[in-house]
Amino acid sequence: MELDLTDEQKMLTDAVNSLLEKRYDANTRLDLLEKDDLGWSRDMWKQYAELGLLGLTFDEQYGGAGMGVGELSVVMEAFGRALVLEPFVATVVLGGALVAAAGTPEQKQEILPGVAGGDTLLAFAHTEAGSRWSITDITTTATQSGDSYTLSGEKVAVLGGDVADRLIVSALVDGSVALFVVDGSDVVRSPYKMQDGLGGADVLLADTPARLLGTSTDALEHIGSVLDVATAALCAEAVGAMERMLWLTVDYLKTRVQFGQPISVFQALQFRAADMYVAYEQAKSMAIMARLALADDDVVERRRAVGAAKVQIDLSSRKVGQDAIQLHGGIGMTMEYPVGHYVKRTAVIAKTFADTDTLLETVGADGGLIKP
Repeated sequence: MELDLTDEQKMLTDAVNSLLEKRYDANTRLDLLEKDDLGWSRDMWKQYAELGLLGLTFDEQYGGAGMGVGELSVVMEAFGRALVLEPFVATVVLGGALVAAAGTPEQKQEILPGVAGGDTLLAFAHTEAGSRWSITDITTTATQSGDSYTLSGEKVAVLGGDVADRLIVSALVDGSVALFVVDGSDVVRSPYKMQDGLGGADVLLADTPARLLGTSTDALEHIGSVLDVATAALCAEAVGAMERMLWLTVDYLKTRVQFGQPISVFQALQFRAADMYVAYEQAKSMAIMARLALADDDVVERRRAVGAAKVQIDLSSRKVGQDAIQLHGGIGMTMEYPVGHYVKRTAVIAKTFADTDTLLETVGADGGLIKP
């Protein structure tokens, strides 16, 4: 089992880190949040396209780079360190991955090159009020008329739904959950900023024209597989965010002076920083486990391993975030200082796709991760 990065992954990491360190400092990000109408940078989106990040996991015949989850993880970890605001998860990790997994060759050729080139934004519209992370508990319906469909229903908290050119929408067809492609101009959106600064929207579908994605009206397997990959990707992003919170805190302890000396000399604070480092390392190991678990053909075992990894990562991110805020004192709560922004993002990640209690139920349903 190879745990170290390959030479290609190291080169990708260096390229992404170099771009973000030059162009995505905390002040630039804050300006995007407060002053830009989009809340993210179109220019950076073009830069991601030029680096091949927007088609990272797509087949080369569709304009992609043909890479795998290992490369996706290193990109997401770098994005976590920089707290990237661009709709990468919505467009590439969710929407693009669903098209790549479920679409016909013609649909892939129509949509994916535009995504890879930075011209097309996607969003996955699945969550509904009261569904509580279930992938089957939906009420949106699809009505067929000849070869075409219309959709009726409402989706909430659609990540990237505020700017998506096309939406991949889940809906019921004869009791099965199918996926459809809907033009963004055909839906009614209520856009807003989420707690972490990323854009989202509630989406109303009222006899909205749609095209079936792929040829099957049963898309649960595709949805589950893409959500497993997306969960592992969020685990990597959370690890990147935790790393930055840890070192921001350590640097602060070294420079903040009280009683005529840096507060880093106080043993109690050293212990707190050490605990943060342990939590970060635990999360880092579990993120690797989540990535490796994606290669498991056994869906149940794969989902259990990915879920268990996210449980630990959510707990670690809460520990690191809370300690970072407390050790920074009042400055950690201000909008001008980055620590609070990292805490918000990791808190949202902990509630994305499933919360800790739901994951614990899933992992423990069949005896836990390690069978007795």
